[in-house]
Amino acid sequence: MTTSTTITTVPAPDVAPRGRLYLLEARYEWLKALRLPAYSVPTVAFPLVFYCLFGLAFGPRAGSSFPMATYLLATYGVFGVIGASLFGFGVGVAVERGQGWMLLKRATPMPPAAYFVAKTAMALAFSLAIVVGLFALGAGLGGVRLPTATWLSLAGVLLSGAIPFCAFGLALGYLTGPNSAPAIVNLIFLPMAFASGLWFPIQALPEWLQAVAPWLPFYYFGQLALHTVDLANGVPPGRAVAVLAAFTAVSLAAARWGYRRDQGKTWG
Repeated sequence: MTTSTTITTVPAPDVAPRGRLYLLEARYEWLKALRLPAYSVPTVAFPLVFYCLFGLAFGPRAGSSFPMATYLLATYGVFGVIGASLFGFGVGVAVERGQGWMLLKRATPMPPAAYFVAKTAMALAFSLAIVVGLFALGAGLGGVRLPTATWLSLAGVLLSGAIPFCAFGLALGYLTGPNSAPAIVNLIFLPMAFASGLWFPIQALPEWLQAVAPWLPFYYFGQLALHTVDLANGVPPGRAVAVLAAFTAVSLAAARWGYRRDQGKTWG
């Protein structure tokens, strides 16, 4: 007597290609940010409004040849990019952790890195909107005249500078709670921006603040941007890049530690 055995094959779940998962996550992150005007509107509007108040409305003082509009074009670009990075990552990650969103993500086929890549892409998109808006104001109303290569160089420095502060924001997102994150980010962001000469020329600050500035990563990002328009305060670009690279490494290490503490183990 012959016994036949039937083997039933269960089809594998339909999982989208890895590249498409990254694109979908980035798209939904962007749509989510646009649907949160409490984040998107201030992130883009604040640097533009501040530039209008201080870069355009006041402009250079009588008898002064200092190019205020050009200086603040670079520094408010830095201010805006840092804000988009810190609030997009720092506050966003902390809030989503508190909502249990990170645990839900772990149960999906989404690659772990897609979440962080999507948030970086979102921060870069808002940074680009800020840079374009500031350039339009500077060239159209501020009388800023720069060679095309300088405009492109400044834009490249500003957008590249988002990466270290995305890393810093990620660390803050894992080291702060969902309720305390906005206050902590503001307490770090606003004083450090002011002390680094991003709101006013560093030379106009009290001497004790000028002595503090070289200890702040915001200062080196600002000096790197100012170097492209020949208004840096004597900081070599190589030193600024080295400081920001070290700052990125420390921030990523802190974010990794916070992630492991929060999740108990890495996504596998």
